[in-house]
Amino acid sequence: MDVTLHLAQDPEADALLGRSPLAALVGMLLDQQVPMEWAFKGPATIAGRLGADDLDAHEIAAYDPDAFASLLSEKPAVHRYPGSMAKRIQQLCQYLVEHYDGNAELVWKGVDDGREQLRRLQELPGFGKQKAQIFLALLGKQLGVRPKGWREAAGAYGEARSFRSVADITGPESLTKVRAHKQEMKAAAKAAGK
Repeated sequence: MDVTLHLAQDPEADALLGRSPLAALVGMLLDQQVPMEWAFKGPATIAGRLGADDLDAHEIAAYDPDAFASLLSEKPAVHRYPGSMAKRIQQLCQYLVEHYDGNAELVWKGVDDGREQLRRLQELPGFGKQKAQIFLALLGKQLGVRPKGWREAAGAYGEARSFRSVADITGPESLTKVRAHKQEMKAAAKAAGK
């Protein structure tokens, strides 16, 4: 994995996301209840605070939970809810250590079926169906991981030339389109709730 992503809208953070499968998974995990750029900048912030140039699942899994929560809480905080997200990141890393020897790329490497890929992603702590489908679409659209049936398994997020999620962000223009789509979806949901 060594591509250029534009999710954090920060060259250093995006470079880490493009070369580190674990950073990409952690960014996706953080992508809730905060602006997308903030979430995807989180892995680089965590790595920097650990004094490293990448994230290590073994190190994070074994880190003292209170100390790791404090690390995420330092100003500026990595997330709006740094304590709960620290716990989730450690759970993700513990799962990766237990099931994939700490190698996040093994979650998808060598998988030749999109449904299997989706199942593996959904098994990750903190990854429900929607988050797993978005990440599956990101893998296919931007990271070249395209097992048979990946678009179908990703659902609407796998559609070509769509602007639904982080999987579709390749720069400022597409970011604007994805934001507009999300606003339309929120407005439609709000209108349906009335």
